[in-house]
Amino acid sequence: MAELKEQLTLLGRKTEYKQDYAPEVLEAFDNKHPGRDYWVRFNCPEFTSLCPITGQPDFAEIRICYIPDVKMVESKSLKLYLFSFRNHGAFHEDCVNIILNDLIRLMDPKYIEVTGIFTPRGGISIYPYANYGRPGTKYEQMAEQRLMNRE
Repeated sequence: MAELKEQLTLLGRKTEYKQDYAPEVLEAFDNKHPGRDYWVRFNCPEFTSLCPITGQPDFAEIRICYIPDVKMVESKSLKLYLFSFRNHGAFHEDCVNIILNDLIRLMDPKYIEVTGIFTPRGGISIYPYANYGRPGTKYEQMAEQRLMNRE
């Protein structure tokens, strides 16, 4: 337990919300079952960002699904990270890809996918999806298949 407390600095402390995009708040901890494939899913139904052109707020549900390897993302740090987009100007597609890239850097998962379900603006909904499977593995093939079979 002491080792886990050394890895995680946010749990049990007063929450400080960043005012702009803050990937540095993301924290990881050791997966206790690295030899087993299993899914971890996070839903963030209250994600907000800003349109980089108009400055208007955009609202979405962000869904993150991954198959961990050695490291896993800590949920409070993920919440603070996603909250940091609140005043960040980025298009919907960019938000999804930024989140994907930051989580790959943090955890090096076997497989990960991020979906943004953005509320309509001007009568149009945008649902960007991005995924990643570790190169040279069955997860790379899985990523390709899942991407090609998206609706």
